[in-house]
Amino acid sequence: MARNDSSFRKLHGGPEAFIIPNPWDIGTAKFLASLGFKALATTSAGFAFSRGLPDGGIDFEQMMVHCREIVAATDLPVSADLENGKGDSADSAAETIFAAEAAGLAGCSIEDATGDKTRPIYDFNQAVERVAAAAEAAKSLRRDFVFTARAENFLHGRNDLDDTIKRLQAYEKAGADVLYAPGLTDIKVVRTICQSVSRPVNVLAVPQLTMAQLNEAGARRISVGSKLTNYAFASVERAAREMLEHGTFTYARDATPYATLQKLFSPGD
Repeated sequence: MARNDSSFRKLHGGPEAFIIPNPWDIGTAKFLASLGFKALATTSAGFAFSRGLPDGGIDFEQMMVHCREIVAATDLPVSADLENGKGDSADSAAETIFAAEAAGLAGCSIEDATGDKTRPIYDFNQAVERVAAAAEAAKSLRRDFVFTARAENFLHGRNDLDDTIKRLQAYEKAGADVLYAPGLTDIKVVRTICQSVSRPVNVLAVPQLTMAQLNEAGARRISVGSKLTNYAFASVERAAREMLEHGTFTYARDATPYATLQKLFSPGD
């Protein structure tokens, strides 16, 4: 993919929502790209877990190194989960966008979560100022860049739909290209949010909701966050428990064949 094209933005305007899976390293990025997805997104939690760290435990510079690795691993457009960016200020939000563009990303998301357990969500005005600065920075770039603004209430126990909609509407007005309120499990809530804004809405996939339901509700992009990473750990745990508790190895029957991965990862193939 030419890094300056608008193919990523165009995916959000298709007739149906698209799934953007979240690899956590170079291997999973190449593997998911080989399966036919049209774009990829990083996962802050998945990458942190793969490094033996908690979500939020990766510093910004290390995250950008990771982003550059994922971008280099595939020709697909890559969007990045950059948590709350380089810092709390509006200027730092703009700097986050410039760093993301320099890493070759097609887009990124910035949260209104602070990372501070005592004050988990930025005050409304500060959150809007951050989004406005990030949006302005994104629009100043020489190439197309899709900026996603995230309203994190539902991930932090603040199930306040009115405030979430207020924030998303303000983020839209401030210039965000895509709007995202992770943590929704009720299709009626998803529908209400999609009907309350005019920009594309990203929804975090959950077991309670299907692609057909999300499409009907008006979602345009479906991401999975750390769920693939979590599933991979669960698979390893099941295999480990089988070996430890039963002394059997039947899990190997479900493994991706060695030859498949060897061929995928061999240079020139």
